[in-house]
Amino acid sequence: MPMIRTTVALLVLLASAPLAGQSSPAKAFTGATLIDGTERAPVPNATIIVRDGRIVAAGPAGTVDIPNGAQRVSIAGKAVIPGIINAHGHVNDPKDLRTYAAYGVTTVFSLGGEPASVFAARGEQNTAALDRARVFVAGPVLDPKTPDDARKQVADVTAQKVDIVKIRVDDNLGTTPKMTPEVYRAVIDEAHKRGFRVATHLFYLADAKALLAAGSDFVAHSVRDADVDADFISAIKRRGVCYSPTLMREVSTFVYESTPDFFADPFFLAHANAEWVATLEEPARQQAMRASKSAQQYKAALEVAKRNLKKLSDAGVPIAMGTDTGPTGRFQGYFELMEIEMMVKAGLTPRQALASATRVAARCMKLDRELGTIEPGKWADFVVLDANPLTDIANVRRIASVYIAGNQVPR
Repeated sequence: MPMIRTTVALLVLLASAPLAGQSSPAKAFTGATLIDGTERAPVPNATIIVRDGRIVAAGPAGTVDIPNGAQRVSIAGKAVIPGIINAHGHVNDPKDLRTYAAYGVTTVFSLGGEPASVFAARGEQNTAALDRARVFVAGPVLDPKTPDDARKQVADVTAQKVDIVKIRVDDNLGTTPKMTPEVYRAVIDEAHKRGFRVATHLFYLADAKALLAAGSDFVAHSVRDADVDADFISAIKRRGVCYSPTLMREVSTFVYESTPDFFADPFFLAHANAEWVATLEEPARQQAMRASKSAQQYKAALEVAKRNLKKLSDAGVPIAMGTDTGPTGRFQGYFELMEIEMMVKAGLTPRQALASATRVAARCMKLDRELGTIEPGKWADFVVLDANPLTDIANVRRIASVYIAGNQVPR
């Protein structure tokens, strides 16, 4: 009898103990209004089940069973949205990924200039233990001068196993040479032969049309010199190419002619680069910006960009939220929230703007199998807000907590 009792006790103990490779205990997030990133209506009093970093179930509390032993996290009275995806940012150091995450940006598609440490961070993110933003990389922005050089640079950058190839076709308001069509056509052709997409920095409508015709796969900035026309709309829709407005890039070129209001926002200051803030408050720097001809040109270009965003969105062009954050004065994380708000000011609905920063951005960057919505099988990347952003888009700044792979982000 003692032997039998001992054997039974041992079997019970083994059955209740997690084995190597076995799933970790589930987490159950309860009580919030779920805005899952799909076209479905918000779900009040929802439950989200997370296990091993991924969504297991999400829906009305009455339809989702909470597993025995699950860790319960009450987020009652809050609103939950998918983690924000920036389709055009820049990551200069792995620590930037924590800054992005603190503001609810859980994924960044970095379009150029990443050091080896950021490549390494990308290689370490496919884990249920992740608690900082995910990153995808473009490597060096290509600047070939000849078609032969173009093909060599494409070979070199794709050998680094980048996620996309990036080029610039812009003369910086007439101050620098622009990449010629024969060169960018060679880049695009060689990249496609090697199975890679090409993202293009541009400014002018004529270049945008020519680049689409050449096969460019992602428009990484607004057309800012002229209103888009029917030919451009037809071409971008026919190709299924996504468009990233980066309105805050334009704002950054002129907003520091004085001290902007958001410099007084405690939420901004909590995670902003303090050295940048101090530099941008210097009177001499602000005076230089006030006197800058290019700053005034970009200020005017912003109005064109906003009109084009609205026109393209109305026409059904997929809009992927992006900001070009990363350079000095383009504050990572916070600018993404301002971008979403500015998209609404340009004429998009809050639902459209949120979709552009979640589901649509994920689809445009080929990440939608893993990210972009709160649905079973996807990574549990989501943002808990104090109020519903569909009621007032400014509520995207009212962040209560951020979760990546179901782990709360240190903030």
